[in-house]
Amino acid sequence: MTDRLGFGAASIGNLYREVSDDDARAVLEEAWDGGIRSYDTAPHYGLGLSERRLGAFLREKPRDAYRLSTKVGRLIVPNTGRRQGTDEAHGFVVRDDHVRQWDPSLAGVRRSLDASLERLGIDRVDTLFLHDPDVYGLDEGLRLGLPALARLREAGLVDEIGVGVNSVEAAVRAVREGDLDVVMIAGRYTLLEQPAAEELLPLCRKRGVRVLAVAVFNSGLLASDNPATAHYNYGAVPSELVERTERLREVCARFGVSLPTAAIQYPLLHPAVDQVVVGTARTSSLRANLQHMRTVIPGRLWETLREEGLIP
Repeated sequence: MTDRLGFGAASIGNLYREVSDDDARAVLEEAWDGGIRSYDTAPHYGLGLSERRLGAFLREKPRDAYRLSTKVGRLIVPNTGRRQGTDEAHGFVVRDDHVRQWDPSLAGVRRSLDASLERLGIDRVDTLFLHDPDVYGLDEGLRLGLPALARLREAGLVDEIGVGVNSVEAAVRAVREGDLDVVMIAGRYTLLEQPAAEELLPLCRKRGVRVLAVAVFNSGLLASDNPATAHYNYGAVPSELVERTERLREVCARFGVSLPTAAIQYPLLHPAVDQVVVGTARTSSLRANLQHMRTVIPGRLWETLREEGLIP
């Protein structure tokens, strides 16, 4: 099932901690050796560091052997203002000698793509996402960004266009208002919660839009042995979700299945979901994710979770 697992490259952009070039390369090699051939990055990740590291690795591989996506909307420009020293306020342990500048216009989107290709050192990407329009201004983002992406696709500069968002409502609007090929939805269709199931996934299936499920561990909660000390959506875990997580773990254990194994495979049960995308800068975690994907889960597990009201 590794063809349904993508590698998310935020972590090799020094997400939350400093990662050496050697460690970044090691985890990419582990992913490649494990059969992963789909890679996603963004200028946002480490102010371009993720793209540079991923590009340096993929340039050594046959271009037709993998699929590559990056994102637009945030331009990376020199920081001419006040500096704090690092970009940790945005989650990345890199020097803040550059900043992000929101620009979903056609000129901004084309400029962003050109800069990404230069950082990657690769002549094309397969898929281009409008990144987090709901963070900066959804109305403007969709009004300007979606037609801009469509223009680039029409010009043959990319094969697919889509949006990458955390909000179900934003994703639904994007699918309705644009002519998209793919949607990347973070944390909203997981073993723990499924708000995307009500409207977004049926809409995508009806319109033939591929769905990529990311943040399937809900910021690590579903991969942690101790939910009380884990994170949920990058913050503290609400008490009711601690209880729900433990109920999920207990049912999985009855069938000899680990909670992370069920969590990584669950989104793929829905016919609209094409892939799950997970990211890490640790080779041990990457190997674990590959093993989770290869583990055969008895159908009775999913039936029991439904019977106990833990999944729809």
